[in-house]
Amino acid sequence: MAFNISKMEEEILEEWQKKRIFEKSVEKEAPKGDYVFYDGPPFATGTPHYGHIVASLIKDAVPRFWTMRGFRVERRWGWDCHGLPVETIVEKELGVKHKKDIEEKIGVEAFNGACRGQVLLYADEWKKFIPRTGRWVDMEHAYKTMDPEYMETVWWVFKQLYDKGYIYEGYKSMHICPRCETTLSQSEVTEGYKEITDLSVVAKFELADEPGTFVLAWTTTPWTLPGNVALAVGEDIEYGEAEAEGGRYILAKDAVGKIFAGRPHIIQKTFKGRELVGRAYRPLFPYFDTPENREKGFRIVAADFVNTTDGTGVVHIAPAFGEDDMRLGKEKCLPFLQHVKADGTFTEEVKDFSGAVKPAGDVQATDRKVAAWLGDNGKLFTSEEYTHSYPHCWRCETPLLNYATSSWFVNIAKLKPRMLELAKKIHWVPEHIKEGRFGKWLEGAQDWSISRQRFWASVLPIWKCEGKEKKKCGNLKVIGSIAELEDASGKKVTDLHKHVIDEITFPCEKCDGFMRRIPDVLDCWFESASMPYAQFHYPFENKEKFERNFPAQFIAEGADQTRAWFYYLLVLSSALMDEAPFQYAIVNGIVLAEDGRKMSKRLKNYPDPMDVIQKYGADALRYCLLTSPVMKADTLAFSEKAVGEIYRKLIAILLNVLSFYSLYAGEEGNTMGNSKRVSAEHVLDRWIRVRLSELTRVVTGAMERYDLVAASRPIVAFVDDLSTWWLRRSRDRFKAGGEEKEAALATLRMALLTLSKIMAPFTPFLAEKIYKDIGGEQESVHLEDWPEQDVKLLDENFLRSMEQARKVVELAHAIRSEAGIKVRQPLAELEVVGAAFEKDILQIIASEVNVKRAHAVEDMKPQEGWAEKTDSGIAVRLSTEISEELKREGTAREIVRHINDLRKEAGLTIQDRVDVLLSSTSAFLRETIEQGRASIAMAVLAQALELVDAPQEVEWSHEAQVDGETLWMGIRR
Repeated sequence: MAFNISKMEEEILEEWQKKRIFEKSVEKEAPKGDYVFYDGPPFATGTPHYGHIVASLIKDAVPRFWTMRGFRVERRWGWDCHGLPVETIVEKELGVKHKKDIEEKIGVEAFNGACRGQVLLYADEWKKFIPRTGRWVDMEHAYKTMDPEYMETVWWVFKQLYDKGYIYEGYKSMHICPRCETTLSQSEVTEGYKEITDLSVVAKFELADEPGTFVLAWTTTPWTLPGNVALAVGEDIEYGEAEAEGGRYILAKDAVGKIFAGRPHIIQKTFKGRELVGRAYRPLFPYFDTPENREKGFRIVAADFVNTTDGTGVVHIAPAFGEDDMRLGKEKCLPFLQHVKADGTFTEEVKDFSGAVKPAGDVQATDRKVAAWLGDNGKLFTSEEYTHSYPHCWRCETPLLNYATSSWFVNIAKLKPRMLELAKKIHWVPEHIKEGRFGKWLEGAQDWSISRQRFWASVLPIWKCEGKEKKKCGNLKVIGSIAELEDASGKKVTDLHKHVIDEITFPCEKCDGFMRRIPDVLDCWFESASMPYAQFHYPFENKEKFERNFPAQFIAEGADQTRAWFYYLLVLSSALMDEAPFQYAIVNGIVLAEDGRKMSKRLKNYPDPMDVIQKYGADALRYCLLTSPVMKADTLAFSEKAVGEIYRKLIAILLNVLSFYSLYAGEEGNTMGNSKRVSAEHVLDRWIRVRLSELTRVVTGAMERYDLVAASRPIVAFVDDLSTWWLRRSRDRFKAGGEEKEAALATLRMALLTLSKIMAPFTPFLAEKIYKDIGGEQESVHLEDWPEQDVKLLDENFLRSMEQARKVVELAHAIRSEAGIKVRQPLAELEVVGAAFEKDILQIIASEVNVKRAHAVEDMKPQEGWAEKTDSGIAVRLSTEISEELKREGTAREIVRHINDLRKEAGLTIQDRVDVLLSSTSAFLRETIEQGRASIAMAVLAQALELVDAPQEVEWSHEAQVDGETLWMGIRR
């Protein structure tokens, strides 16, 4: 590309920074008050990618629009600092294989120190990249979730929920990551499912009172079998006893054919499941075979969740490893056997498998060993590979365990009725998110596990009495501020992280013991959801400002956040403020590689964003993404070609139009916009003003609905109209000079000025370039007000008439093409049926089609020498006969084209007047030049045009073919 778009944008960016244009846009008078926008902070543990760009564009375009509408929109950057993403990186650097390595070898203080050092590793790259995309945001005063002020507000939030009865400690079956040794929330589990292939087994449970008769139970988690305490059947399911070689087998009748496939068998009898309830069986493994466990467990029970869809219709029950299992265990008073530890290793009782888990945490790797043990001991009926969806840790990708453990919870069940009501106030883009992805998630939301057994995070601010001499009174105290902790402990507190806070104890208020903090930390989504309050250090500071500006008008993130940040914001705001936390939410989709796969640095299947920006400019990338389905929660297969196409269709065309304006406006270009000149009633000027008014209406309405796609897409169509219709049809007016030129210039300046304001939120660099080059009155287009639509101008009939005129032109050009007649060749006449046009528009049609006369008729009759085309109810007939006079006129236009090409090659501008020398041996060409000498000279800006007899008489600079004849041309300045 000849024009260095990247350099232009960098110069504009430098000027913005030098003149503090962003700061001025925030500080300027805001008659409509504050507009509040929440920005979800990213981790600076990696470099920005296309996903970040998409969210950033939304977070830039919307605030720019509302700023121009008269609001003050503060945009403060934030950094996510805590949690597993940082811990995982540090673990790799330190060579940590197991959580115990941190606690016993490295130390929590040293580990947290390493995490702190890792947090903002890539911050400088983000600070360069984000502004380069054109986004305005205050990164110099960014908040960090690891700041004491932020963390103190998180404590306040927790205490508020606790005091209102929304926090409780519970023991439940939850998903844990055995490698990270921590519980995960419902949303974290949902995002980590993968298709995997496991070993499934059908195990043989021998009835205690009927040796040789086995109940068959199927499981995809053989590692849980040592913890089996019961078998569950459906009371109304029909079961059968099948006799086969090796014994008698009980299973659901519907499952017999599948389980015994290829094995000879006879069904001896059938019966309902209720007849099996209460019967005892021999424990599958010997590890927990005690009188007490035999008394309470190892029996068949009824359960409502049993079905015959998969397996045998008999479910193996291990209460320590499943929600249904645990609930049933409590209901039936079954033994609780937790034979696997939280780190995914077997307990010492499980002698055959204890120490067999390598690496630590991958207990599923023992499935084949368990199956082999069953086979060796005559307790395996069959085994096979089974492919299914299974949850993995969203950060380290370790398969999760469904594990009974204690945790602190937010009582979503208690909050949900109010949350459902408040959620109705939120407007979503796209709209289907409200009742779809977000609505369905909200309806099915479970109590939120907020405690984590990790290190680098905000801590649970709960202290518990540890008594004296092992006498514990059980007193709990929730701390809600630094001052409260300092008063209780008498110690100065400056850091709220685990390694510091765990050392702070204080006397119990209810006994002579002392209080020690519960060691868990908070789920990082809890502190992320505290952002509206914590970024202001509320309520310790900025109390009035926060309360005046809550809730936010706008928020934007990816579709995955409907189950995470969006949702958790609603949880906390419902409990704290009894209000929805935001009014409008834009949900973006995922950017994939061009081949439809996930973008991967390893695969190198996508272009580096900075390379694309360097090549096509940030605005081309911005507009490409803003007009794409990714802005409406759909996926986008990113293509660099699409960015290049936007550059050509929008950026390059507008730069050419701007160059054209500057060329003809000269030094007076910045003063060409007075109202008298703009009010000229040329039909093209009237049309472009109506189109501009329509564009203003459409873009404004779409932005008010937060529909960025509907707002941005019409811009490229308007630019095409401005360039390929208005400007092309107005060129003669610019060349004519005088009042015609002034009117055209004023109209073009008015169009570009308004367009620059409309484009400002979407393509801020190009908008600034246009605004500056045509002499906008403000220091920047981004300090301007949003253009108001001129309702008086909106004339839909007029617009429709011009659209029909363009359709007529399209059909006429198609006729020319089929007939092999160039557009430069004038024709005599054109007739139109199906549309009525005013005189000025008919003249435009005639000029564009290059006919002497265009007129509307009621009907067409076949006529020799005419060609016809019809489309969209409009019929066009064009005279294709070329008289000698028309032929000469067409030839003169060809001559003009060749001379102007010669001027362009010589680098001449419209200010350059030249002498033109022509020569040809063709009598027709010479006669054409003689007859059209004056008009040709005017068209090529020649002060003299001379026709010479022989080419050798001058120094010729060009030779061209015109109608098959040779024309020699020369120009002199």
